[in-house]
Amino acid sequence: MVSVKSTTVAIFVGLATSGAAMAQSPGGAEAKLKEKNIILPAPTRLSPAGNRTGAVQIGNILYLAGHPSQFSIKGKVGKELTVEQGQQAARQSGLLILATAREALGGNLDRVKRVAKVIGYVNAAEGFAQTPLVVDGFSNLMIEIFGEAGIHARTAVGVQALPNNEPVEVEATMEVQ
Repeated sequence: MVSVKSTTVAIFVGLATSGAAMAQSPGGAEAKLKEKNIILPAPTRLSPAGNRTGAVQIGNILYLAGHPSQFSIKGKVGKELTVEQGQQAARQSGLLILATAREALGGNLDRVKRVAKVIGYVNAAEGFAQTPLVVDGFSNLMIEIFGEAGIHARTAVGVQALPNNEPVEVEATMEVQ
């Protein structure tokens, strides 16, 4: 009985501490981008109508709007695009999110403490059930750049359509300093 209690306590303590801030990869996000020769695209700013923006910071939370992939191939994953092409599109959404976050944080992604929550939308063919694999293209990029701090809670859903027939759109929430 004692071993059950101590195991329960150990599990509880592990769960309680798993939400603690995680460290970025050594050298930080900016160094990782340079090391991998990743050049970010132009950030998303105000919409043409001026009624929405790419990022809003409230306290130490940065909310990043949905960023369509702007991928060269348009259409539905599982029909016009393969899963691998969908992953590339999700990665492209990630590069756009990073560009917007960098601008919102004064040009320094090292201010990101944690990628907290991600929602990925996949323009999916009817019956397509591999949306989590597609959005892995985004998630893997976050881990590649931020290390453990890039591991996040995530939702990946298939949708009937996305604006401009984009294959993927991703939004994110980050803890920043």
